[in-house]
This record gives sequence, C-alpha cells and structure tokens, in this order.
Amino acid sequence: MKLRLALLSALAAVFCIAQAEDKPKTDSKTMPKPEIVKSEDEWKKLLSTEQYEVTRMRGTERPNGAIYHEFEQQGEGTYYCVCCGAELFTSKEKFHSGCGWPSFYDSSKAKGVLEKVDNSHGMKRIETVCKRCDAHLGHVFEGEGFKTPTDRRFCINGVALNFVPKGGAAPKLLELGSAAVQQKKDEVAKEGGVEVKK
Repeated sequence: MKLRLALLSALAAVFCIAQAEDKPKTDSKTMPKPEIVKSEDEWKKLLSTEQYEVTRMRGTERPNGAIYHEFEQQGEGTYYCVCCGAELFTSKEKFHSGCGWPSFYDSSKAKGVLEKVDNSHGMKRIETVCKRCDAHLGHVFEGEGFKTPTDRRFCINGVALNFVPKGGAAPKLLELGSAAVQQKKDEVAKEGGVEVKK
C-alpha cells in the first residue's frame, strides 16, 4: 500500500512538472522584447482613441458592442494586429463563446501572440499581447469546457484586430523605424566607418 501511494505521488509530481513546463514563462528577463517600440504620442497618432486605450493602456472594450457584432458576421479570413500589422488569428480558430468579445481557441500558425502572467485587479490571469509590438489583445482562459480542440478561449478585444477577408491583401507591417531605432542605426553606421547623411 505504501509503495502504491509513493508511486502515485511520484506520478503526480511528474505530471505537475510537465504541466508547469507548458505554461508561459513569467520571468520578465526571459520575455522577448517587442520589435516595435514607439512613444505614447507616436501611438496616439496611429490609433483611434479606443484602439489606443485598449492596446496601449491595457483597457477593455465593452462587451456585445458593434465591433463584436461585426466579428460575429465575418467569414473566412485573417485577423491582424491593429497597431503593427502582425498576423494573430484566423477564422479557422474562431468560435462563438457567448461572452460578448471575439473568441478564438488558438492563435494562428504565425505565432504572433505572446502570453504573459497578469496579476492586475486582484486576479491571476494570462494576458495576450502582440509579440511584435506588445499591444494588449485580451486574455486567455483554460478549462471552461468549450468543445474546441484546445479547451482554451482567447477572449480578445475586437478593436485590437484588423480583419482581412480571405483573398484580401494583408496590411503592411509597421516598420521598425522610430527615432530611437534610427539613432541606433546611425551609431552602428558611424562605428562601422559609414558616413551618416541627415
């Protein structure tokens, strides 16, 4: 009996370790840095007020709004980041969850979505952001019992998404050129002996 209990405890420990390895990394030192970094003023020039509040200030749009009803009517296509144009989701992963926000059971194969631990508002959740520009997209929830291949629900703010119907042209990716990036390029060029023209 003691041997059986010891074996079950060991198996449970191995299972817990395996599960922990599948979770998103929470150490800020191991999180990839976004490729696109802009000042608040630069983002405000590119985005609507609501897009800025949601994607840059980590806000949440109201549920069951006009954007959500548009999402529900959209057919086949791809969803891109409204801030930088990175691919995030496709209609293949879309499903109706009834929560009032766009729902997907997984991100697209482009792997443009990053998951981060979010302990804000007294809750422990997993935040989803655009890997390329760190735009807040929403949160992902697990084990809610949806009959999807992953039993996960990416609950996403519709204003963070740019939908392109199947066959349409993908949005142009936002270039890496901010003032800080250009300054770094100039420094590297000078170090390499290249004359920088202004």
